[in-house]
Amino acid sequence: MISSTLGRRRFGAFALPALAVPALAACGASPEPGLYTLATRPGSTLPRGPAIVAIRDIGLPGYLDRKEIVRSTEDLKLDVRANSWWGEPLGGLVSRILVLDLSQRLPNSKVFGEAGSITLDPNASVGVDLQRFDADKAGTVILLAQVAIQFNRPTRSAARNFSIRKSATTPDTAGHVAAMSDALGELADGIASMLQ
Repeated sequence: MISSTLGRRRFGAFALPALAVPALAACGASPEPGLYTLATRPGSTLPRGPAIVAIRDIGLPGYLDRKEIVRSTEDLKLDVRANSWWGEPLGGLVSRILVLDLSQRLPNSKVFGEAGSITLDPNASVGVDLQRFDADKAGTVILLAQVAIQFNRPTRSAARNFSIRKSATTPDTAGHVAAMSDALGELADGIASMLQ
């Protein structure tokens, strides 16, 4: 009789955790994050431009180099959208969108990203350092960037600072990301002009 009681107690000790785990997991489960990407924006096409253009790896400030989308840095506070993530690392995403935007604006140029597998001798290398790419208190996206271009054959260089502001049409993450896409499209316009 004693052995059967111990057997039931041991079974009960193993059964309780197995039943409790799904209940605990359901209580603490967080929803799946929403994944976002930037979009290309059309711009005016320009007839001239270097034959081959390389977009170097994008320089990002550390606060932007994360999977979560940063909404704002106002009031000395980092406002991160906890459950809204980038679908790919932001530096690579910005580079990919700039390649697409510039390819549309410079149809006679071959534009590629430095991080890709294509290795050609470029006629122009474009370096972009983002200083800020988030919103102010009103929800307006601010893009501050430094752009430097090194031309080959003949050798020359060009540099410019950009300060671009785009209002979000909606206060949610989708509106914020759309305004970021608009700002990046305007940056592509400026870079395309520099490449003339």
